[in-house]
Amino acid sequence: MHLAGQFVRRILQGLVVVLITTFLIFSILRIVPGDPVRLIVGGMAPDNLVEEIAQKMGLRDPIPVQFGRYLSQVVQGDLGNSYQRPKNGMMGQGGDFNANMDVEMAEVSDLILERLPYTLQLAGLALLISLIISFPLGISAGLKPKGFMSKVAFFISSVFVSIPNFWLGIVLALFITIKLGLLPSIGYQNFAYTILPAIVLAVETCPFIIRTISVSFAEISQEYFIKSGKVRGLTRNGVIYRHTLRNASIPLLNLLGIQLSTLLGGVIVVEYIFDYPGLGQLTIYAVLQRDFPLIQGIAMVTSALYVGLNIAVDLITYSIDPRLES
Repeated sequence: MHLAGQFVRRILQGLVVVLITTFLIFSILRIVPGDPVRLIVGGMAPDNLVEEIAQKMGLRDPIPVQFGRYLSQVVQGDLGNSYQRPKNGMMGQGGDFNANMDVEMAEVSDLILERLPYTLQLAGLALLISLIISFPLGISAGLKPKGFMSKVAFFISSVFVSIPNFWLGIVLALFITIKLGLLPSIGYQNFAYTILPAIVLAVETCPFIIRTISVSFAEISQEYFIKSGKVRGLTRNGVIYRHTLRNASIPLLNLLGIQLSTLLGGVIVVEYIFDYPGLGQLTIYAVLQRDFPLIQGIAMVTSALYVGLNIAVDLITYSIDPRLES
């Protein structure tokens, strides 16, 4: 019962976080300079027509009124329609405002659902690569904090955390794709196009995972029940995998939840460099075009994913160690 109450409480907290995030994005978009209506109808449209269309779209109403109207649509499952992206897939040029007004615009939910799988694939592969690199380094460093592998792990972490992702992305594209021809890097045609962007993201994530694993293993290894494992007839591997890994997994799970959430929200630069068709690339284009509904929809979906991932991590953590429920 206590776990169910904790779950409900976290859901309510998550809804508040999503609501606040959406309101902040919604308000900032309407405060910063620039009129999206001018981009919609084109630079040649007369000012009176711009104002008339803005009034019809409700963009001149007070922000609380606009936000209330937007929420009423969201609770019905409607995230609105893009200002700039027609359903036919052709981008509006903002030249002929009469023609632009007759075009049926794409639904924001469709645009997000079209791009979201690519971003989830990229983030998932990046996290997998991070774990493959970080686990052996972190465990080795944690079991022998003053040993050679601890120094290797520290060196690799220091190098990885110092490399800018945009620089690494460009270098990998030039060397792996152009010079060696081993992997594709620009655009997306199949899964191979995900590997290089995922490596760039994995390099960002590895230092934090290595550090968490090594510190957790070093602390758990000093516990009495771990030291007494050999006395009870357990092998070294048995102590590591049956006891140390289980107890060290709790802080690791919390970190993985944070890192995966960060990957989902932090792929913007990497997706733009590799022209990868995920939410990050869509976000950049939406911001450049001041596509209010699309930016708001992406912000709401990503914040909801962040909250959902953290709730899932909490539930898994409670199942591993029920004492944490209190």
